Amino acid sequence: MNWLLPAILTAIFYGTYNVFIKLASGHIHQIAGALILQIVAALLGAGVLLFLKVKEVPLEISSRGVWYAVLAGVFVGLAEIFSFVVFAKGVDASTGIPIIIGGSVVVGAVIGFLFLKESLPPTQLVGLLLIVAGVVLVSR
Repeated sequence: MNWLLPAILTAIFYGTYNVFIKLASGHIHQIAGALILQIVAALLGAGVLLFLKVKEVPLEISSRGVWYAVLAGVFVGLAEIFSFVVFAKGVDASTGIPIIIGGSVVVGAVIGFLFLKESLPPTQLVGLLLIVAGVVLVSR
């Protein structure tokens, strides 16, 4: 399967997820909202995992993979809590979401370049600089 369609769907899911955090933020405490979000996500993941298990799809699980998934869970939990904090302060979705998502793209690319030794061709570097410029413009 081509990676682009799932990537586009992921972007749609992340954008929609952030809109629902924005909508919930004025009506629920940040920690409660993040916890409910994580419980629902865990139930969804458990359902899909169970489906795969019933279909006898081979599931690779290593201790290294589990460790990285735990660390990812810590950071996504913190991201969710702070997303609720941001939107509870009255930030518009049209401002907060581009800053959060754009900033996360830049952070991920920098970590990939510096620590994972991934390449960063000039065109991608220009794209990242444009994202930074966009974040600065949206934040004003």
